[in-house]
Amino acid sequence: MKTSVTIAGVEFKNPVTTASGTFGSGMEYGKLIDLNRLGAVTTKGVANVPWAGNQTPRLAETYGGMLNAIGLQNPGIDVFIERDIPFLKQYDTKIIVNVCGRTTADYIEVVERLQDEPVDLLEINISCPNVKEGGIAFGQNARMVSEITADIKRHAKQPVIMKLSPNVTDIAEMARAAEEGGADAVSLINTLTGMKIDINKRAFVLANKTGGLSGPAVKPVALRMVYQVANAIKLPVIGMGGIATAEDALEFIMAGASMVAVGTANFFNPRATLDVIEGIGAYMGENQIEDIRELVGCVK
Repeated sequence: MKTSVTIAGVEFKNPVTTASGTFGSGMEYGKLIDLNRLGAVTTKGVANVPWAGNQTPRLAETYGGMLNAIGLQNPGIDVFIERDIPFLKQYDTKIIVNVCGRTTADYIEVVERLQDEPVDLLEINISCPNVKEGGIAFGQNARMVSEITADIKRHAKQPVIMKLSPNVTDIAEMARAAEEGGADAVSLINTLTGMKIDINKRAFVLANKTGGLSGPAVKPVALRMVYQVANAIKLPVIGMGGIATAEDALEFIMAGASMVAVGTANFFNPRATLDVIEGIGAYMGENQIEDIRELVGCVK
């Protein structure tokens, strides 16, 4: 029974990774689960300089999920190279580094710093607001998606995954723009923009007013978008959005995802990634599936 998958020339022992921002760089979770069993660890977003993030409160529980307005708080690329990469290299798992920035130059600086580091792929978070374009997210404009993808590809040594924002009119258009710019793969979805109000305080729950909605509540939307993108482009797709069980993951794979990422579920079940890996294996055994690739995009 073969569970390994290959994306942009990189082979993963199984199709399960972590969703950026929900797993740190694995240091806390490494005390609870065996990181060697994961197909990959996808890190929290890394910027060229430390980011303080947004004011608190910046987390709120919602029905079927959570809202976060963390603001991509991170210690920056220097600390990441010195601390996080050596930690992850102890384990037999691939490393996908999520990169964030406020300008194209920010992204390129991180990508260049990672050129000679032992990481396997770069995932570019284009849900970041582009300060040079008045704050619109890079991922909300097809021209910007294509341009930043091409700019990053010119500087990257590792394969590039473009992480798509769902807060757009046509997700397939954004995926085609990433493909046109030279992306090696795409991942989706990032969080949906949401809000919560405290009716007793008559105030927003989050200091930022809005936050990113994630968790089981977003899964039907994420699944639809993954299906649309997988059928619009020829690139491999990494699917995410509300995956908590093997059944969830298998839906994404059957919709066209070559790999899946577990995110919010890690907060309420630190074993979620392992449960998904084990459950996929059990399903394949029960249904006499010899190769996981038989299931990718099998629903048309």
